[in-house]
Amino acid sequence: MDHFTSDIIQALVKKDDVTEIFRSHLERAVNTLLKTERTAFLDYEKYDRVGFNSGNSRNGAYSRTLHTEYGDLQIDIPRDRNGNFKQQTVAPYKWSNDTLKSFVIHMFQKGVTLSEIPI
Repeated sequence: MDHFTSDIIQALVKKDDVTEIFRSHLERAVNTLLKTERTAFLDYEKYDRVGFNSGNSRNGAYSRTLHTEYGDLQIDIPRDRNGNFKQQTVAPYKWSNDTLKSFVIHMFQKGVTLSEIPI
């Protein structure tokens, strides 16, 4: 997250929507976290000699779209050759976060009815 603060300041000065800035930085952060998680699992850095003939190595990634309140995130879920890597950052088979669902449940718990919710 190298230029997050300066990007936010520029958007506020130009009176732009900051949602895209949050989305792009969140996407970059999640992808970096996933790559770092795989590196920690394999226990060697990319292109490190320790990894040659180790029995397991990086095997690319597959793309997935995650729907959030900031917009759609294009994330790359990394893989390993043996198929043993199970990332913990994004829940498997989950396509969206539960922000809206938890908000609606919270509103119902507080006694707000459907007719009171502005549409």
